Amino acid sequence: MESWRDNRFLFWLWSLPGTAWITLFFVIPLSLLWVYSFGEKSGITDIVISWVLSNYTRVFEPVYLTIMWKSLWISFVSTVICLILAYPIAFAICFAPDRWKPVLLLITILPFWINLLIRTYALLAVFRTNGFVNQAIGGVWNGFDGLITGGANPYQPLELLYNNGAVIAGLVYVYLPFMVLPLYATVERLDKSFLEASLDLGASQVRTLFSVTIPLTMPGIISGVILVFIPCLGAFLTPALLGGANAIMIGNVIEDQFKSANDWPFGAALSFILIYATFGILALRWLLTLRSKGVGV
Repeated sequence: MESWRDNRFLFWLWSLPGTAWITLFFVIPLSLLWVYSFGEKSGITDIVISWVLSNYTRVFEPVYLTIMWKSLWISFVSTVICLILAYPIAFAICFAPDRWKPVLLLITILPFWINLLIRTYALLAVFRTNGFVNQAIGGVWNGFDGLITGGANPYQPLELLYNNGAVIAGLVYVYLPFMVLPLYATVERLDKSFLEASLDLGASQVRTLFSVTIPLTMPGIISGVILVFIPCLGAFLTPALLGGANAIMIGNVIEDQFKSANDWPFGAALSFILIYATFGILALRWLLTLRSKGVGV
């Protein structure tokens, strides 16, 4: 702390580019969007800033509450699935031989090298009626059916696209690495002697998991949940491509307000509802961190 206090000019000089970038491309646009959320449409493209709360109260209409609830539910299920899948993956990477850890981490972050749109379109090829999943199941089904009934009951392709299940699968596929990486960082710093001591004292593997491992890795779990849940809640590309009209999320509604409906004030209000929810989750994370350190709040 003393070094930057002794060189205040150098400190502010180095921080100026980043501060200017955040101000120009984040703070100012976000502030304009916040002002728009209190406006009203006065024509096809005209907006009047009248400082009304009608855009926020409109969010509580049944149709939008239903979509918001569906978005929360899909995001929650996707986050839980990511946690269940990522936990053993993080442990597998940590307990792997040192020469394999960089390779496994590279495999984990490899999807980031491919554009999200391309990855989502790839899932269309997997889940569509004549996609890879239906082809694999159909091959097994028709093979057994041919042996048992002589082909009397041919396989009927499953409807895997344009439903909530497809959206959840797509969100898990996209955001799983965001759960693995914080869990890996936490497990890597975990004192393995605690696990050995628990087993030596007679605890089973299951009890050690729930009584020792999970509490000690809770910071990574909380960080991973936040990193997955918040992007899932605001996702619009994955629901649009994999869910269609049957699995609309709040992100799709926001996109429609800024594009086809051309209702920027209401779209801004919906956007800030999500931002307020994000701030609430981050505040809860901060409180939990303080309590874990024994700081009274």
